[in-house]
Amino acid sequence: MKIAITGGTGFVGSELTKLLQQQGHEIFILTRKKSHKTNGIHFIQWLTEDAMPEAHLQNIDAFINLAGTSLNEGRWTDKRKKDIYDSRISATKEVLRIIETLDVKPTVLINASAIGIYPSSKAATYTESSVQVAKDFSGKTVRHWEQEAKKAENFGVRVAMARFGVILGKNAGALPLMVLPYKLFVGGTVGSGSQWVSWIHVKDVVSALSFALENDHIVGPFNVTSPNPVRMKQIGEIIAAVLDRPHWFPTPSFLLKIALGEKSNLVLEGQHVLPKVLLTENFQFEFPTLKAALENLYA
Repeated sequence: MKIAITGGTGFVGSELTKLLQQQGHEIFILTRKKSHKTNGIHFIQWLTEDAMPEAHLQNIDAFINLAGTSLNEGRWTDKRKKDIYDSRISATKEVLRIIETLDVKPTVLINASAIGIYPSSKAATYTESSVQVAKDFSGKTVRHWEQEAKKAENFGVRVAMARFGVILGKNAGALPLMVLPYKLFVGGTVGSGSQWVSWIHVKDVVSALSFALENDHIVGPFNVTSPNPVRMKQIGEIIAAVLDRPHWFPTPSFLLKIALGEKSNLVLEGQHVLPKVLLTENFQFEFPTLKAALENLYA
């Protein structure tokens, strides 16, 4: 299968590229750099003034759109939030433009999304059939992002939207910052500790994306989270146990709000999200529990 990936050099994209190459697929990564080929991967220039990526993407079987400014870097100033929003919408619009120009359309577009579309709650449980939508910045961004991606259906393309939870990787994503206090022997509960964290190991993320490529039944949103969400206090306790460090130095909510501003909501609030679509389609999680995931990452 010929697969085009945006955001293919990022945290998830690089892991996904490795897996898809191992499976024998031909990979085309869209990048701002000059088009070239390295280690069997086609790097195709896009989002620059003279770029014509469509010239290199005829007979592409699938698109996976992971492009977007990271949520984890920098304080959420008005400018930063605009970059986060615009990067996702503009990249998706460009993917749609490319698909429209192709003589033979891809069969599927898998578009990144996020569980931030669901409102924060300590009591509710959300699945893909939940209709509640968050009204904050994250909710608005994800809602508009999904609406844009869904337009690919107008070209006869199956659209699946991967609503990512908190992705755990040893050297990227949210986990290194969560683990750092424990390495310094000052780890403890963050905020109230009762907020839900719907997490997933990065290896299960890329396996789920590959699974969705091949599974025609996955249409629309699908939650990419472990089937076993945990509360923030449990995360701290399990990190401490795996790293053999104390869990005793709490971080009050007001300190995080001072340090991070609006972005503190990512850790102080949360949602209990279940991957009903993946479970219904019999997707097998390699790391269904947090302890197994962390033991793998910090073995």
